[in-house]
Amino acid sequence: MRVQQQHAFILHQRDFSETSLLLEAYSRRHGRVGLIAKGARRPNSKQRGVLKPFQQLLIGWSGRGELMVLTGAEVDGANAELIGNSLYCGFYLNELMLRLLHRHDPHELLFDCYRTALEGLCQTGGQEEILRIFEKRLLRELGYGLLLEREHGERDPIESDAMYDYVLEQGPVRIRHPELGARVQGVRVRGSSLLALAAERLEDSTVLREAKALMRAALAPHLGDKPLQSRRLFQGRGPKLANIVADAPA
Repeated sequence: MRVQQQHAFILHQRDFSETSLLLEAYSRRHGRVGLIAKGARRPNSKQRGVLKPFQQLLIGWSGRGELMVLTGAEVDGANAELIGNSLYCGFYLNELMLRLLHRHDPHELLFDCYRTALEGLCQTGGQEEILRIFEKRLLRELGYGLLLEREHGERDPIESDAMYDYVLEQGPVRIRHPELGARVQGVRVRGSSLLALAAERLEDSTVLREAKALMRAALAPHLGDKPLQSRRLFQGRGPKLANIVADAPA
């Protein structure tokens, strides 16, 4: 099989033999693909400055199976210039994609969501909101979308001034007497936070805190017990950055 001119991003790369690279790419039409970039590590290789994270590319490959051979790569639009904390947020997005996406399983809408998130991270501020919205969209595209606007098993809409117990296998269950401090089965969250996440308007600090707790719980079953490598990067950057990542300790 030979594929050409596919919109894609490089999610991860590592050395493969003395002169080549092993790539994990995410393409719009073919999903995540494993590629061998032969000779890409040579000093005179045209691909050395092209195969980097956060740069949208047009790529081609040939072969079958889990690992195929990269046959071409060229820049396709402006590079997402991520610096400082935004760069580490970008690494977090990439690791989520690597851990949750199966190879050769296309999600064209998710490709656009990922690109939008990178563009947002290039701007000043709003990093936490961007991560929460991407996590929500990622789960939705994988078939694990959250129920955010109606109660579980009911037709009643979520009320902004009510308190809910978000049980992951079910959805939000209203807590009838929250003042009594009853123990919840899932994540305790305000109705206003659920509605804000549904509308993707996360400016309020309390909304962000509750959205992080909910997204962390929602991602956990799919990430498994193995910690994200990007968590270590966040912790090394200090508590301010660590606090915006759903996988980081609360």
